[in-house]
Amino acid sequence: MSEVKSIAIIDDDASVLDATENLVRSYGFKVCKFTSAESYLASIGDIEIDCLITDVQMDGISGVELSQILWESGVKTPIIFITAFPDERIRNRVMAAGAIGFLGKPFESKSLIDCIERALTN
Repeated sequence: MSEVKSIAIIDDDASVLDATENLVRSYGFKVCKFTSAESYLASIGDIEIDCLITDVQMDGISGVELSQILWESGVKTPIIFITAFPDERIRNRVMAAGAIGFLGKPFESKSLIDCIERALTN
């Protein structure tokens, strides 16, 4: 029996956070949700995450800044970015750094699930 994979979702928009949680949970994943990058960083070590979905633009530490913090500290958790403001320069930057996906909101459910599956098989 395979273990249930844990997906962390970080978004400061409660409606997006809840909708994304419901989608990811409906595919059988365990979900840990956070309203800020700071709260996610505070949880590191307490939980094991197999994939991280983060909003790009948030108050405080942005999703891009969070990814840099994680990557520079050696954390190799696959990251999927979601954003209401898709910017090609940011997309190119995070994808070149190793992101699994960069999806504009609203995104297709299948697009997000495909990114998660790709993240979990890499």
